[in-house]
Amino acid sequence: MKTASNRRDFLATASAATLGALAAGYPSTSASAAQAKAQSHSATADTVIVLWLAGGMASTDTFDPKRYTPYEKGLDPKRVLSTFPAIDTAVDGLKFTAGLEKIAAVIDRGTLIKTYRAADLGFILHSRHQYHWHTAYEPPLTVAAPHIGSWVSRTLGPLNPDLPAFIDIGQTFDSGEKESLKAFHTAGFLGSEFAPFFLVEPDQAVEAVKPPVGMSDARFASRYRAYKKLIADSPIQRHGSEYQRQSLLKSIDNAHRLLSNPKARKAFDLSLEPKQNYEKYKVGGRFGLGCLLARRLTEAGARFIEVTHGYYPFKYWDTHDNGHTRMKELKAMIDAPIAQLVLDLEASKLLDRTLIVVASEFSRDMMMEGKPEKKVKDQVQVPPKIDGPQHYGMHRHFTGAGSVLLFGGGVKKGFVYGETADERPCTTVKNPLTTEQLHASVYRALGIPHDHHYMVEQRPFYVTPDGTAKPVMELFG
Repeated sequence: MKTASNRRDFLATASAATLGALAAGYPSTSASAAQAKAQSHSATADTVIVLWLAGGMASTDTFDPKRYTPYEKGLDPKRVLSTFPAIDTAVDGLKFTAGLEKIAAVIDRGTLIKTYRAADLGFILHSRHQYHWHTAYEPPLTVAAPHIGSWVSRTLGPLNPDLPAFIDIGQTFDSGEKESLKAFHTAGFLGSEFAPFFLVEPDQAVEAVKPPVGMSDARFASRYRAYKKLIADSPIQRHGSEYQRQSLLKSIDNAHRLLSNPKARKAFDLSLEPKQNYEKYKVGGRFGLGCLLARRLTEAGARFIEVTHGYYPFKYWDTHDNGHTRMKELKAMIDAPIAQLVLDLEASKLLDRTLIVVASEFSRDMMMEGKPEKKVKDQVQVPPKIDGPQHYGMHRHFTGAGSVLLFGGGVKKGFVYGETADERPCTTVKNPLTTEQLHASVYRALGIPHDHHYMVEQRPFYVTPDGTAKPVMELFG
């Protein structure tokens, strides 16, 4: 939930940043960019897969269980911490919650971060926190900050020149917050060439990377020329800088090269997947098939992939009501596909060089909004007594501690980072980890220095604000 003024402020600054990006000149290669290339030999990962659970995943009902309180009509909501019992995992002493048995069986291949602390951004807005998570910059900004995938695309380039370096699977812009979501799904000042390549429906991805049925090569080439003429009258071509205009044209050329390459298109075709394996992912719906497509694209040489079910207010992980009931469905959606992705990449010897990140913008709590030391206005009323299943579960936005899973890419195996309190407020008590530190750690895995930047309009713009956030080396083996 959100206020109109906050939404207007966010959109106004996002629009201003977009206009700023149009006018920006060439983001020149910095000393740290050259350093990034020089350090690439020390990278522990070649590819990143972000599995984005948009809406706010309650850690105490997923990967950081606390005292289990079964449902009972008339229950005092203050007693409720976890609505699922704890289960064993492949790591001695580490527990998850029931419904995550398959991920529990593979966590010995990865690391659990218990203490991700979302930033204090005032009145909690999903789009603001998602902007921060994906760019490492807190809105509002006067500069269009690039998505983390665009930084990676610009700095390291594609692993396979026939594939887009940055592919986004499952994201839509048909919800009530589409403009807010668009604000951080861009390459910002880096230019259109490094923007995400969107594939909404994984099982239809191959249709998005080939010409329409029945179109001849000659007609396809003619349409491509006509489209480039049409683009010549676009806002970027009319009002953008020379760099931005050229970047847009390069992005179109890249798309045309993919559409003209039958061999590269095979990675997008889920019908080529053996039926038995396809079914293991299909149980997770669009998200599950997105994980399958991410695996195939990783095998084909993609550099950065994000998979999500999309963000829709009050749907998926945005559990303002019926939290427990909906969480059953959500865990069924992610459990088998995430575990299978880990196992498949391990079997193909790619897991060690692929960093998988499972994350959400913040956690949830029955009672507390924000964090103990930084409470914000309550957005959901919790009744004095639980008088039905609709009140049993996670309702409010909790930013004091949240869970992040990391697999492969050089991170430790069977490792737990940070500690959280066992009683409410279940906040961070040891080793907090910020968005900026998480970004710096991902960049470190790829061999990109934490102070990497480009010079834009005679000033440096860093991968994280001021380039001061350093990777958490304890995460790496």
